[in-house]
Amino acid sequence: MASPPLVEGKFARHLSRDPDAFPAITGREEEWRFTPLYRLRGLHDGTAVVDGTITVTGEFETIGPDHPLVGTALVPADRPAALAMRDFKEGQLVTVDGELDEPISLRIKGNGESSYGHVVIDAKPFSKAVVVLDHLGSGTHVGAVEVLVGDSADITLVSVQDWDDDAVHLSAQAARLGRDARFKSVVITLGGDLVRLNPTVSYAGPGGDAELLGLAFADAGQHLEHRLLVEHTAPSCKSRVTYKAAAQGMEAHTVWIGDVVIRKEATGTDTYELNRNLLLSDEARADSVPNLEIETGEIAGAGHASATGRFDDNQLFYLQSRGIPADEARRMVVRGFFHEIVRRIGIPDLEDRLDAALDSELSA
Repeated sequence: MASPPLVEGKFARHLSRDPDAFPAITGREEEWRFTPLYRLRGLHDGTAVVDGTITVTGEFETIGPDHPLVGTALVPADRPAALAMRDFKEGQLVTVDGELDEPISLRIKGNGESSYGHVVIDAKPFSKAVVVLDHLGSGTHVGAVEVLVGDSADITLVSVQDWDDDAVHLSAQAARLGRDARFKSVVITLGGDLVRLNPTVSYAGPGGDAELLGLAFADAGQHLEHRLLVEHTAPSCKSRVTYKAAAQGMEAHTVWIGDVVIRKEATGTDTYELNRNLLLSDEARADSVPNLEIETGEIAGAGHASATGRFDDNQLFYLQSRGIPADEARRMVVRGFFHEIVRRIGIPDLEDRLDAALDSELSA
């Protein structure tokens, strides 16, 4: 598969593996205007000393920056991602060949240090698997995830961010879909001081089908940001995006940016993106920006929707009037809000763990 092209038009981005090719980040740029730069610990301007490691367990092959698959699906769009791709010490290659009944799990645990990381998932044609990346522990981490989905392959990537409260995590996640390939991304972000993920999808052939699901819960002081880009560059492809976030407490902040581009050659495209945000306290904040750029009129459908609302006291009153305690009623409403995302993960143990984590957040 060839590297993705420079993203042009309304969502123009400079792509390069050279960190010095990027100008200094000031915070006034569209792609950084919601991110509190002072909390990035120097990751954005190259002043951070990143010389630590992160512990990864699971089944994989260890690779370095010179591996031929590195940079196949992802070309960095900012300086932190370029630095991480150039300077990571040990990356992980997961090769999927055939249909796997059990998920492939990588446990990525921070040990309080500053580190770079890189994961490549190489799904051969006609293969099928679920890959889980479970981020835990503390520290400062800049990572990248590349998913090469071969022709007619079917890959689900579940990325869980359940960091300790002091962690900072930046990650670029890029999937490149072959002909008639299917890709499902599930992003679950609960922990960390600041988490900023950039999932992107591009198509290397016709008939590709991508589904991007996301769930985020920001507690007091947390900044959880997800910036998506789906670039339709081949005919007769489909994409669906559904992200939901809840926020509670002083300075709890969630950000969702959803960019979809339909190039002139991507005739027959069918795309839709949806974002819903639930504010559980007056001090919490959610920013939501859906964007859609269409360069051809020969499409099957395209649209987007976004809404942010406060906790519905009427629902709470209804449940309490039927004898349900206030705390339990609150948990029921929030669980119902997230139910659509959690139940589409397809891994019962992980679904139960997330239910318990949400209950713990609401009880804090």
